[in-house]
Amino acid sequence: MKGWTEEEMGNTNLMAPCGLYCGVCGVYIATRDKNEKFRAVMGNLYGTKPEETECLGCMQPDPPEKLYGYCKSCSIRNCVRSKGDYSCHQCKEWPCGLIENFGFATGIRGMKRAIPVWRSKIAEHGDEKGSVEWARSESERYHCPSCGEPLFRGAQRCRVCKKSVAEELDGSL
Repeated sequence: MKGWTEEEMGNTNLMAPCGLYCGVCGVYIATRDKNEKFRAVMGNLYGTKPEETECLGCMQPDPPEKLYGYCKSCSIRNCVRSKGDYSCHQCKEWPCGLIENFGFATGIRGMKRAIPVWRSKIAEHGDEKGSVEWARSESERYHCPSCGEPLFRGAQRCRVCKKSVAEELDGSL
């Protein structure tokens, strides 16, 4: 699929427990592609210096190679790990206050959409394959509906055809 590899779909480091698939995160994409300009844009968006704006997925084993500062201190990530789970889709208390009080409205919308999809993929395919199929569905979702170019989560418009995409994806930031 244009924008992501099969290896990325199966990379558990990119399977954020909250449902915000790291493979479509702008910080991850900028790091993966070594795109300094995009890294600076993402840093400006999140209020971090470009050199601090890098990540290879929030579920990297400790010690992580490159973990974005926001992800290091993520209460959702820490909660899942403390329970011995790997995702909120396993939690009977979902959605909890950690989800409801997440700092970005687009993130809350994304999580509330993605976790039920993850659960259905697990029910259909089993745990491992279901998680890969969930990652694939997230990657497929983040393409411009007009021209098919890959997008990142939070994109407001397509970089190629300039069509507004926010409302068709997760809304405005």
